[in-house]
Amino acid sequence: MSKQVKWVKEDPNNRFVFWPTEEMKKRAWVSDESIYAEAAKDPVAFWAARAREGLDWFQEWTETYQWNPPYFKWFVNGKINASYNALDRHVKSWRKNKAAIIWEPESVDEPSRVLTYNDLYREVNKFANVLKSLGVKKGDRIGIYLPMIPEVQIAMLACARIGAIHSVVFSAFSGESLRSRMEDAEAKVLVTADGYYRRGKVVNLKPNADVGVENTKIEKVIVVKRAGNTVNMVAGRDLWWHELMKKATLYCKPEPMDSEEMLFTLYTSGTTGKPKGIVHNVGGYLTVALWTSKWDFDLHDDDIFWCTADIGWITGHTYACYGPLLNGATILVYEGALNFPEVDRWWEIVEKYGVTIFYTAPTAIRMILRWGEEWPKKHDLSSIRLLGTVGEPINQDAWMWYFNHIGGGRCPVIDTWWQTETGATLINSLPGIGPFIPTVAGRSFPGATHDILDEKGEPLGIGEGGYLVQKSPFAPGMLRGVYKDPERYKTQYWSTYGEKIYYTSDGAIKWDEMGNIRLTGRVDDVMKVAGHRLSTAEVENALTQHTSVAECAVVAAPHDVKGEVPVAFVVLKQGFTSSPELENSLVQQVVKAIGPTAKPAKIILTDALPKTRSGKIMRRILKALVKGETVGDVMTLMNPETVEDLKRKVGYSK
Repeated sequence: MSKQVKWVKEDPNNRFVFWPTEEMKKRAWVSDESIYAEAAKDPVAFWAARAREGLDWFQEWTETYQWNPPYFKWFVNGKINASYNALDRHVKSWRKNKAAIIWEPESVDEPSRVLTYNDLYREVNKFANVLKSLGVKKGDRIGIYLPMIPEVQIAMLACARIGAIHSVVFSAFSGESLRSRMEDAEAKVLVTADGYYRRGKVVNLKPNADVGVENTKIEKVIVVKRAGNTVNMVAGRDLWWHELMKKATLYCKPEPMDSEEMLFTLYTSGTTGKPKGIVHNVGGYLTVALWTSKWDFDLHDDDIFWCTADIGWITGHTYACYGPLLNGATILVYEGALNFPEVDRWWEIVEKYGVTIFYTAPTAIRMILRWGEEWPKKHDLSSIRLLGTVGEPINQDAWMWYFNHIGGGRCPVIDTWWQTETGATLINSLPGIGPFIPTVAGRSFPGATHDILDEKGEPLGIGEGGYLVQKSPFAPGMLRGVYKDPERYKTQYWSTYGEKIYYTSDGAIKWDEMGNIRLTGRVDDVMKVAGHRLSTAEVENALTQHTSVAECAVVAAPHDVKGEVPVAFVVLKQGFTSSPELENSLVQQVVKAIGPTAKPAKIILTDALPKTRSGKIMRRILKALVKGETVGDVMTLMNPETVEDLKRKVGYSK
């Protein structure tokens, strides 16, 4: 693969700036910067054109956009179906026998599965008929509690086909977490599995599912036989997927859905308080999922797109299911751990299938970085032509390592900002336009309008940090509410700056005249140190520039005088050992990069940080440790043993 980007200069903040090469521009769907001005001139007309061009509608809308703050609608009275757009129209074309999903199991001894668009179409139709045979109707809620196997996409698209509302729950969540979500959703059916593989062992999922359906309205539990482990099947309630599918007919007519009817609800992790069910509707979500997939990742018919996110998160919904399939693309899905049986498993898969677009989280990149560059060097990664990051701000060291050692110094790194609430990426650099600046996400996606405000609601200038907001007309894929909780919708998103401005709860800096934005993390990750607002992400970025640091997490600890002070949990790279001199060097690194206000009060060196199965650092646990508060449930962690080790190091005694 030839070079897709070129280094031009360093900006005033000593960050590299990369731009697309002429070859990259020629291939890219969008390479003319005027697209931003065109979309800004009339965002409603811009999105109307995208919806017409990209999707098949059973009936066109009568009004493109309605706004009644804090509520809004897109493509009013339009009729559409997500499953039809993801499958039927491709099956009618040459893509019928093209690979839709390539599934790689964790075990290297188990064969992979490839589902063509025709295969996927047939399975989705059959499962849609299975659901209908169990009494599922349009508007019913269906829980999906599955690992990363093709049945999860099949189940989602089958729900969409008949107008049922799917609610996917991350398979590593506990039975209690599942139950709280199923209670709120008032789900009628749960789709789950007997078990799945993680680091060579079978994770017994069915017992968690049994707990999750207790005292809910779930009438039937459909079980996929994935691992073949012995499970308890409740007579009259529990049914095997494969037995139901044998009897199912091959075609199910897609249900015409109003553009503003619900496609799915997705519950936030609920680390504190009651989980909230984010509502996404059909027409607007499909429009943004399709076009962000196509333009952000320069997605073409010859690409193999691997989004490493679990389907239980919004990233998995949009970029490991709906977005690529709407474009007729090929998705790669991997079941297992990134370091099994060896830490180069991801790169083995990239080489095996010739993955061209690779999309993952900064936390995973930092983990891989710590293992060393010799692992990716063992494999031919030349098929990769575009890299993406998602989930949190990425520090410069991780960005450059990813760029150089995974992308070979030739691929653009698309740093995407978005939320469960936005439904799709809304801030990043477009591959054919750029620029690609480490730690700077990019510009608002064409047709979306963001600003950065101070506490009084005044717009900030270049270089000033404040609060990221979105203004009307709001991107079509934005949430339409919190399921059964309109007050929470209003209070959380539309109260800080009034009902006409969407408050993201993220901090950001206006980077330059072009409109590039640097995200600094969640506002609740902003410390007040001696009266100064200080982002934990800024301190983390400073620490990871030290040659010894593989990854870190910074949280605020209470202080009698300063109010709060930073405490840093640091994982060292291989070859470095703990010493007072090293700890002092880390502190001075922060002082040099940011100033004495940001000086960590304590450096805690550790072998690992507590993480979810998707690789996200569980900062709430670190916050609880330094504040002496109850740590709470650690069952969903990838490495719960880490918490006990950290308790000893922090001196936690609760």
